[in-house]
Amino acid sequence: MKSMKNDTAMRTSAVTLILNLVLSLGKLVAGILGRSAAMISDAVHSVSDVFSTLIVMVGIAVSRKDADKSHPYGHERLESIASIILAAILAIVGVGIGYTAVSSVLSGETPAVPTLLPLIAAVVSIAVKEWMYWYTRAAAHKVNSTALMADAWHHRSDALSSVGSFIGIIGARMGLPILDPIAGGVICLFILKAAYDILRDAIARLTDRACDDETETKIREIILGREGVKGLDLLRTRRFGSMIYIDVEISAIGSQSLKEAHAIAEGVHDAIEGALPNVKHCMVHVNPIEQEERS
Repeated sequence: MKSMKNDTAMRTSAVTLILNLVLSLGKLVAGILGRSAAMISDAVHSVSDVFSTLIVMVGIAVSRKDADKSHPYGHERLESIASIILAAILAIVGVGIGYTAVSSVLSGETPAVPTLLPLIAAVVSIAVKEWMYWYTRAAAHKVNSTALMADAWHHRSDALSSVGSFIGIIGARMGLPILDPIAGGVICLFILKAAYDILRDAIARLTDRACDDETETKIREIILGREGVKGLDLLRTRRFGSMIYIDVEISAIGSQSLKEAHAIAEGVHDAIEGALPNVKHCMVHVNPIEQEERS
């Protein structure tokens, strides 16, 4: 199963890597020949996608390694570290593009009017990058990969930046050339927003943040629906990279044998891990009670 997930993640990354290389080169040529600062900025953004995908590939490969003596809990958190590196690259690219755009506007010089070529490149980029977003997003859900999901949002931010390029180029060709560098500034904001969202999610997964309410509610329903469980005394969850750790304390009739209590705990454990594939470990403790009231 782990091998299949790794193969899916790597295949997805390889496809987007090749597309990004071709797209980056095409947009850069279109931006230079078509005299569009916005398209050149967009091309730089796409180049950053190439490096981010390489980081994602390395992060996924390392994080999916089996547990060893030095890392008995596994390596899943390394995937979140890859996401943080990706967010940092995005932020640096965004700031660079924003600085170039602001400098161009403040210089007072009249920007060159872009030709039709970068406009065509923007349309192609929007279509391709939006497809890459949905393609990578589907794979991320399939293999439960935070780094792959971060890369998907990187593709979406690139699609949005191409929309900004398209608007800027259209405006410039309609007699408002200043809109081309302004579009570069708008692209900067999209990139920084994507970097912030990726960073926030990665940090949450590195700091043992609890699962969302919907997940915890589902876990409670599974536990209380098991035969022999008379109450749920404690439920703690924490994120570990893309995986989940769960600690549970349940109530059961104290007069039962140790073997019967163990069977109840084992049933709770198996039911949770069966319903939630991304649960890495579930610890179930049984507290004895005298009455059969379900809490």
